[in-house]
Amino acid sequence: MTIKLINAVADVVNNDKSINNKLKVVFIENYRVSNAEMIFAAADVSEQISTASKEASGTGNMKFMLNGALTIGTMDGANVEIVEEVGDANAFIFGMSSDEVINYEQNGGYNPMDIFNSDQEIRQVLMQLINGFYSNDTELFRDLYNSLLNTQSSDRADTYFVLKDFRSYAEAHKKVEEAYRDQAGWAKSAILNTACCGKFTSDRTIQQYVDEIWKLDKVVIGE
Repeated sequence: MTIKLINAVADVVNNDKSINNKLKVVFIENYRVSNAEMIFAAADVSEQISTASKEASGTGNMKFMLNGALTIGTMDGANVEIVEEVGDANAFIFGMSSDEVINYEQNGGYNPMDIFNSDQEIRQVLMQLINGFYSNDTELFRDLYNSLLNTQSSDRADTYFVLKDFRSYAEAHKKVEEAYRDQAGWAKSAILNTACCGKFTSDRTIQQYVDEIWKLDKVVIGE
């Protein structure tokens, strides 16, 4: 249903004459190495937006970085190491920390309905899931709507704290827009991202696994 919603959003955005093809939503099917090679090289911005503590970013963010894309993301997974290498000024970080997320999960205190009732923009977006904006079948995306606001279709309301992090995410995007207008500044940050990606070489990574996880001894093979 998430994929269905992405395509439904695409139908609305891509057919909006006021946008005039300045923005398109595209869902790339069968994501794999052959099309990733084109995506990584073409991207200006790398969105690595997994909820902090969920470790969902994998190695894709490193490949975007290598190709000069600036990261907008949470402090999760390799994003943490990327920011350590390039510096805060050359990335756009948003959202809760891992400790904040874990604290909510263990101790409660988060109710997405509070955000739904207080943030009119978020309320509008969520209502569009069930008011026919994206589908004549108003029940089609009901489970996605419920998953963000209650426990009717999931164990926890807004399991990944999407609503909690959204306002911070939106503010980060404003910073991206402002930075992108500075062509020289953006070029410098892109170059620094490529120049600072050496830490992610496979040689260093495998050696760290050998030393810290596998704890193997080196074997010297004679001639």
